[in-house]
Amino acid sequence: MERKLDVLVRAAADGERAAWEEIVDRFEGLVWATARAHRLSRADAADVAQTTWLRLVEHLDRIRDPERLPGWLATTARNESLRHLRLQARERPSDDPQVLELASDEAPDLGLLAGERAAAVWGAFARVGERCQALLRLLVSVTEPSYEEIGAALGMPIGAIGPTRMRCLEKLRREMTRGAAFQGGVA
Repeated sequence: MERKLDVLVRAAADGERAAWEEIVDRFEGLVWATARAHRLSRADAADVAQTTWLRLVEHLDRIRDPERLPGWLATTARNESLRHLRLQARERPSDDPQVLELASDEAPDLGLLAGERAAAVWGAFARVGERCQALLRLLVSVTEPSYEEIGAALGMPIGAIGPTRMRCLEKLRREMTRGAAFQGGVA
């Protein structure tokens, strides 16, 4: 049975490991999705999530309103993501010669087609706007955050998520069509 959030926070602040683990289990999807919504790699998002949990440990005894913990976690993950992006503003070259090599069982033309398709999707995705990008990233997250978690992560009313999702998907469809028309010489 799931304990109330205020009971969990007090128990975790008092050092109860099970309470801490229940908090992490309950909100790890929110923290992860918020970090991934900032276009961080899997490894960078994991670093941000870890730092977010560390910040909670540091401030757990100062949480006054435990019911607002999801918003606090989303805000902290968002701030940590932005800090991480500022610190990683440069590209990092790789010395690994295999970075550009195809797997031996992959046909080059299939890789080329998949690459072109991915480039078209990402090109259209880049044109839908930041708000749509953040929402769509959260909605396709592996951890499937709830609408409450998405609302907290994006500062959006829960009732606006579905309609906004539909508008964003329609924008993405239009951009894909527009991109295909430009590439095919139709426009």
